[in-house]
Amino acid sequence: MAHASHRAGRPAARGGRPNALFVVAGIESPPPELVGRADLVTVLFPWGSLLRGMLGLEPRAMAGLASLVGPGGVIDGLVSVEPRDGRHAQLSGLVVDEARLSEAWAAFGLGLDELRPAESAEVAASGSSWARRLRATSADGRRVTRLRLSRLP
Repeated sequence: MAHASHRAGRPAARGGRPNALFVVAGIESPPPELVGRADLVTVLFPWGSLLRGMLGLEPRAMAGLASLVGPGGVIDGLVSVEPRDGRHAQLSGLVVDEARLSEAWAAFGLGLDELRPAESAEVAASGSSWARRLRATSADGRRVTRLRLSRLP
């Protein structure tokens, strides 16, 4: 988070985000001050309950994420789960189940706008050091899925 906050502090012309806020909290109970305030929530390579939430499998995590998104707001994420991930292997096929995922998120007031394989350039542009460690940008690296949700009217 230190590196990301440093980048966010750059001038806007150099990719800075003067209104970015970085919080250390469990997604199941985000700070009340943030509820309904976000125009954009970015989730990069989540794990644990946040991953299960992004995949529509953990209602408490989904509720926490959805609570952050204000009117017209978006959740934009890159997720990667593969059979070699051990105990998360059972999740690897679920991210492609668009109908189930769409229905799960609709219950929290969010529509599924995009669900597709991420391009290597998108993964690289995320600036995620975790993506580099996972070799997600290489031809023989991990598969990565782009997931985009938006607040329903």
